[in-house]
Amino acid sequence: MAAELVRAPVRIADAAAVRLLRPGDRVDILAATRVVASAVPVVAIPEQPDSPSAPASPEDNVLPSAAADAGGTDGALVVLAVPRRVAAALSGAAVSSPLAVALC
Repeated sequence: MAAELVRAPVRIADAAAVRLLRPGDRVDILAATRVVASAVPVVAIPEQPDSPSAPASPEDNVLPSAAADAGGTDGALVVLAVPRRVAAALSGAAVSSPLAVALC
């Protein structure tokens, strides 16, 4: 029986690399020195929000939010079709290391 595929959203550290991707491409996902997912298909590339703008004036003194610093807004999102166990491995790898993509 074939492994059930799920759609896994994955944040890639290099947003410019994600801009090279198109649905249907096959990619490897790398974390530090290991391959976490191999030759998996890209199913979607969500539209990326624009970067937060700078404060309008020096008096605004707006600092980036802790949520933006803590996780999730750097890099770019890509959605992959992977077996459920690979989705779990991707999630775990993302906690300890920025993820990178290599086109196959």
